[in-house]
Amino acid sequence: MTQTVHLNGEFVPLEEARVPVLDRGFIFGDGIYEVVPAYGRRPFRWPQHLARLKRSLAAIGIENPHDDAGWTRLVEELIGRHEWADQFVYMQVTRGVARRDHAFPAAARPTVFAMTSPLVPPPAELVARGVAAITLPDERWLHCDIKSISLLGNVLARQAAVQAGAAECVMFRDGFLTEGSASNIWVARSGTLLGPPRDHLILEGVRYALIQELCANTGIELQERRILREEVLAADELILSSATKEVLPITSLDGRPVGDGRPGPLFARLHAAYQRVKAG
Repeated sequence: MTQTVHLNGEFVPLEEARVPVLDRGFIFGDGIYEVVPAYGRRPFRWPQHLARLKRSLAAIGIENPHDDAGWTRLVEELIGRHEWADQFVYMQVTRGVARRDHAFPAAARPTVFAMTSPLVPPPAELVARGVAAITLPDERWLHCDIKSISLLGNVLARQAAVQAGAAECVMFRDGFLTEGSASNIWVARSGTLLGPPRDHLILEGVRYALIQELCANTGIELQERRILREEVLAADELILSSATKEVLPITSLDGRPVGDGRPGPLFARLHAAYQRVKAG
């Protein structure tokens, strides 16, 4: 099927979409993005994704180009133009087109781009066996809470994982856990789930609040605090969460088994609860 995208108020075929080379997203990576999964053609946790999009825009001083109703119409129409039952919508807003200068332009109009793609959940065999990860130092900038399109640090981390034959990396800053290249990381120890604090050192994934909710619903104790590297290496279970990977167990870290090398009981409870919420 022909893939249709949204660009500055128009819906056009993907291959016809064009952005000027002086767009500050292209020149500086000056923009933000958001990714929204849709199950059964319904955006999942849309209010939370919309709230984060607005927080990111405000954090870098880009005027919001749409009100809440406008963003909702854009996403719903884009989903409706494609036949896939499950999709993920990618939205990007840059500061717009202007003469190259580091300072904010006085009158640039934001560039708004959005597209959707098929969403394929992790296959059952991956859920059953878990994935491998590697550890890396977190060398990104200090505003990871902004969902910026300037993702070179994440790209390099993800590529290091790929080259090591792993699905993700687990990153540390000053000896403490931060996150993965494109996921939140959770540590299970003695029946308790640990998550890093929601500050400028991690992107607060929408699934962070969802995991919090699932823990409350399933009786799992959740602690939000600084987590030492040594605690991660000695974890009973490691779990990752993201919009596209949902919830997955990490069963190997730096070539060594996590716990007994199999998905653990906390993951099983969280995964089952996640599937119930996803089903509505």
